Order: sequence, then structure tokens, then C-alpha cells
Amino acid sequence: MKIQLLNKIAPVGTDLFDKSWNVGEDVTEADAIMVRSASMHEMTFDKNLKAIARAGAGVNNIPLDECAKQGIVVFNTPGANANGVKELTLAALLLASRKIVDGVNWTKTLGDNPLGVAKSVEKGKSSFAGCELRGKTLGVIGLGAIGGLVANAATRLGMKVVGCDPFISVNAAWRLDAHVVKANTFDDVYAVSDYITLHVPATDDTKGMINAETLAKMKDGVKIVNLARADLVNAADVKASIASGKVSCYVTDFPTEDTVNCDGIITIPHLGASTEESEDNCAVMAANELIEYLTEGNITNSVNYPSVSMPKSGDVRVTVMHKNVPAMLSAISACVSGANLNIANMINKSKGEYAYTIIDVDGTVSDETVGSIKSIDGVIRVSLY
Repeated sequence: MKIQLLNKIAPVGTDLFDKSWNVGEDVTEADAIMVRSASMHEMTFDKNLKAIARAGAGVNNIPLDECAKQGIVVFNTPGANANGVKELTLAALLLASRKIVDGVNWTKTLGDNPLGVAKSVEKGKSSFAGCELRGKTLGVIGLGAIGGLVANAATRLGMKVVGCDPFISVNAAWRLDAHVVKANTFDDVYAVSDYITLHVPATDDTKGMINAETLAKMKDGVKIVNLARADLVNAADVKASIASGKVSCYVTDFPTEDTVNCDGIITIPHLGASTEESEDNCAVMAANELIEYLTEGNITNSVNYPSVSMPKSGDVRVTVMHKNVPAMLSAISACVSGANLNIANMINKSKGEYAYTIIDVDGTVSDETVGSIKSIDGVIRVSLY
């Protein structure tokens, strides 16, 4: 198996591939790609490519639909960098509250002050007074791996926490502190929050969700933290709200031409997952996902195909990537039974337009049988393990 690295991946992850794997930046005709932030939208994928593992949560740099059409599974690593982003979110809340950045920059100018540094500090520090987090209300939009950690940590800092996530999983809900108040809508969060932090992916439904209309529903002087994606916030509307006093501070981990060097906006250079621990965790998770898929055919944490896995129980495993259409399973099963193969175990799941089927069979699967499955209308890729 050949693994191409598009970015520097932590060795603790790449070391999981033993010497039988060819792993490196110069690998060609790769079976899989590991990537962090490199854009893949202009790439042409080799026919051998079976998987892409994103060492991180966001997958905006990968053409998901095109990959799905070509039978390329795209993995991400949800939760692997969650603690790093949580900690930076807490720092962002403090930065929004205490004018720390302005104060630090001001002290850099005091070296030649005739009053001396100590006297200058005592005389000028009142310009950088802020407020405390304790007792304030934090609104958390998105209560997944990161948002849930932020919500729990904020309660321990003495904040009142209100959260909303229409798609929260049962496991995520169980992990929430009992003091986190569940809101039914985002508007309910906007109405009561002194601080709002965003922890949702950038989708057609969430892009531009913070705009003039939603800002008008927020409390005067609200502070907004966005360490999720730049596209979630309409920068022009936020700047207008800062000018009017509606928003007192906006902290983002995604600087753009519209947000750098603006009063009331603190830009962080995309440091959310930039910790040694996060990079190691993401690399390990991504490598394990590829190993499990390329050697066993099991899919975990895919963003364009369903997560499907089961212990291998037959002589040969047949996996089929196909369109999610009626009668597909019966057609695949007919090809297998027509070859006098016994199905030892079978599982199928779908995700949107696409589905994935694993069939463990007793016996030998011939090229002719693989060809008959491939010939079924809607089948994208067939693999044997």
C-alpha cells in the first residue's frame, strides 16, 4: 500500500504504518492520501486512490462530492483536536473580556516613557479594564466534540451556559454538564447571551448564520467567538455592529482581508488545533482509519460515505460502494449466490446518495464475480480483502 502525504503529518501517526507500506510526500499512484490543510479541489485523482484521511475535523479543502462519485472515502478525525480548540476558545473568551491584546501592545511602547514603566502602567492601565466571565451567560452554538467541552468548562468557570444543537447525538448529550441549559432554537441563544461561541461546520445552512438579521436579535454589547469557520460570519455585518456598539468584540481564528487590523476584532492565525497533542492525536486517528479501511474494508468517521464495520467472518470480504437506490442489495446478492458463494455475514448502510455494503463469503471470489458486481448499474467500486 502507498500513502501520499500532502502536509507534514506527525510521525507518531505515520509510524503506525509498518515497513510494508510506502509512505511519503513523493509517493505517486497512491492508494490513500493523508492531508491537513492543503487544498485538493484542483487535484486530479489517480484511479488507484481509495481514501483520503484529513488529520483534523474540517474538510472544506477536499472535494467531497467528486470523491464520493469516484468511490474515494474521505475520513476526518472528529474529537482528536477538541481539547486544543476548547482551550483556545476559553482564551478567546478572556481576550474578548479583558482587552489583553490592546494592553500588551500598549506596554511595548513604554520603554522610553519619561515616567518610567511602572508609573506609566499605573497611570494608563484603566484604559484596558474589562469584565469577568463569572456570572455571564455563554451561548454555545453546536454541542459536538468541541462545543460540549467548551460548555462544560464554562460552567466550571461560573458562567451560565445555554446551548443549541439540532443534530446533537445521544452520546454528546450524555457528556454535557447538567447545568447546561438546552435551547430549542439559535434565536433563543442569541436573545440571552452575553457571549456567543460557534462550533458548527460550514454548510449551506450555516454559512453566513451570523449576519445583520441574527445580530439584531442579540443583546447589546455581545461578544462573539468564532474558532469554527470564517464562512459562518458575515464580516461586513459584524463590523457594522461593532461600529454601532451592538457587538463589543469579535474574536476569530480565521483572519481575512475583511477582519485584520479592525477595531473591535481580534484575529488569531488559525491556532485552534495547533498544539503538539492535537497534531499527534489527529495523525494517529487518521492513520488508524486508513489502516482499518485499506486492510479490512471497515469505514469509521467518513464524511462522504456511511460508517460501516464488522468483524471478518468468511474467507473473503467483498466491499461494494454504490448509489443508494432500490434493489441494489438484491442485485449484489444475486451475483454472489450465482457464483455458488455462501454469504457468511453482510452489512449495508447508506449516507445521502451513497451506500456501502460489506459481504463476507465462504470460498474464492473470481474476477468474473467481481466483474458481474461492477456491471450493476449504480455500483462505483468493488474491492476484495
